[in-house]
Amino acid sequence: MGKRSRQRQKNQAAGRDSRDNAGWGAGYADIVKENKLFEHYYKEQGLVPDGEFEQFMEALREPLPATIRITGYKSHAKEILHCLKEKYFKDIQELEIDGQKIEAPQALSWYPDEQAWHTNMSRKIIRKSPLLEKFHQFLVSETESGNISRQEAVSMIPPLLLKIEPHHKILDMCAAPGSKTAQLIEMLHADMDVPFPEGFVIANDVDNKRCYLLVHQAKRLNSPCIMVVNHDASCIPTLQVDSDGKKGILFYDRILCDVPCSGDGTMRKNIDVWKKWTTSNSLHLHGLQLRIAVRGVEQLAVGGRMVYSTCSLNPIEDEAVIAALLEKMVA
Repeated sequence: MGKRSRQRQKNQAAGRDSRDNAGWGAGYADIVKENKLFEHYYKEQGLVPDGEFEQFMEALREPLPATIRITGYKSHAKEILHCLKEKYFKDIQELEIDGQKIEAPQALSWYPDEQAWHTNMSRKIIRKSPLLEKFHQFLVSETESGNISRQEAVSMIPPLLLKIEPHHKILDMCAAPGSKTAQLIEMLHADMDVPFPEGFVIANDVDNKRCYLLVHQAKRLNSPCIMVVNHDASCIPTLQVDSDGKKGILFYDRILCDVPCSGDGTMRKNIDVWKKWTTSNSLHLHGLQLRIAVRGVEQLAVGGRMVYSTCSLNPIEDEAVIAALLEKMVA
């Protein structure tokens, strides 16, 4: 892979990062949330039902709800959940800040065991309100210690769709900064009666520095079943395994293909997208995304499952990639 292509892949990973790292201290100066080119493009795409486009645009201008995920293994996660419910969530009920009624945090109904929560409180309110100071301090300290992940809700979905079991061999192709990788490891260890699962997670990223983020995430979970590698995902090598004295190719039961993308689905939080969005962003990335997806399928075991995901709304990065992938597979 050429130096320019490698740098572009690193730069475009920002879209994926913005879903995973919704920092409590993040903030932007006020900017005009308008981009006429974006509006024209998506009107022409016809993705939004007739009569709902203005409602769609207004939703993009609303602040993103704050979301957290309780990390770690079941017994420890239950202790954190109990602390949140009994010590902090009760105090938040019926609060009113700057004329806004604060809703008590709610569990995401689709995430197992009440391990993910969201609230209408913006990060700015959580950070600056004296009434929420203790809650904010708790979130910061527990995030630093690895007990809580400041992970956007949609970022939590792809690992769930993989339906991980303890014996699965898993490849995370574009893994940094590692929030999804942590989910995969947790799912691998979901059965607490199995101290050492047969399966494992190989977490890859093209950027050497970003691989250190993966190592940092993985170390918090103290799992012996994780390996971090540094390679271009579009040509990641085939590994060989030795089983009962016989060498064979390693095929993965589960593959997460969360590719570098334009990130235009993150406009509610990644405010710069409003200013920088152009039609060329997605066109430049389609080829790379397809190569990564093809390489993933090539390493998928028969009967295995691969989840392809982006944080872009653009069909060029989503449906068009899958269509081209299927065409290649049946050719």
